Amino acid sequence: MRLLRNIAFYVAFYSGSLLITAASLVALPFSVEAFRGLVRNWAQWQRWCLTYLLGCEIVLDGAPLAEPVLYAIKHESFFEAIDAPALFDTPSVFAKQELFAIPLWGRAAAAFGLVPVEREAGAKALMKMIRSAKALVADGRPLVIFPEGTRVPHGENRALQSGFAGLYKMLGLPVVPVAVDSGEVYHRLYKRPGRITYRFAEPIPPGLPRDEVEARVREAINALND
Repeated sequence: MRLLRNIAFYVAFYSGSLLITAASLVALPFSVEAFRGLVRNWAQWQRWCLTYLLGCEIVLDGAPLAEPVLYAIKHESFFEAIDAPALFDTPSVFAKQELFAIPLWGRAAAAFGLVPVEREAGAKALMKMIRSAKALVADGRPLVIFPEGTRVPHGENRALQSGFAGLYKMLGLPVVPVAVDSGEVYHRLYKRPGRITYRFAEPIPPGLPRDEVEARVREAINALND
């Protein structure tokens, strides 16, 4: 039965993803709201496939804030990256530059307002990224970052990438750490049923020393480690 569930998930999710992404790009020249709605539909489609085809449950311990902040999220699988538009109201996610080269998806991501991160870029590129992020915040949009910089197996507690502290300092926003434990369910070729939990920590105010904010974020995003 689990094998059949996996086959159904892969066929439904990826064929649906292709159709929704293509539809969003068709809608973009005519209506930004329709385009954004289709992007949210993609995230919601993943949730539907997880719930009804794989037998997963998605649980929230806490909730996003009404005002724009910087959400620092644990990264265990593709789930939480795809799920961001379903979890938050039109979020802008810091994403690796290489992802924007993906056909169709890359164009949709740029149009939605994802912020490309060039890891080896210099100060000029960093300032451009900061300006883009501040403009999105001024538009009322929350920012989302995966401070570990890559997917981390469930249970591992890794140091944060150095760029997180720089963004925290230059943006001057509160940070809300979010733990998520999707890895054991989703980050595998042969996915399995189970519960995926988000746990929202208390906001961390801006202006703290680097060592303190990194320690507090790292502890909070690993709160669901076994």
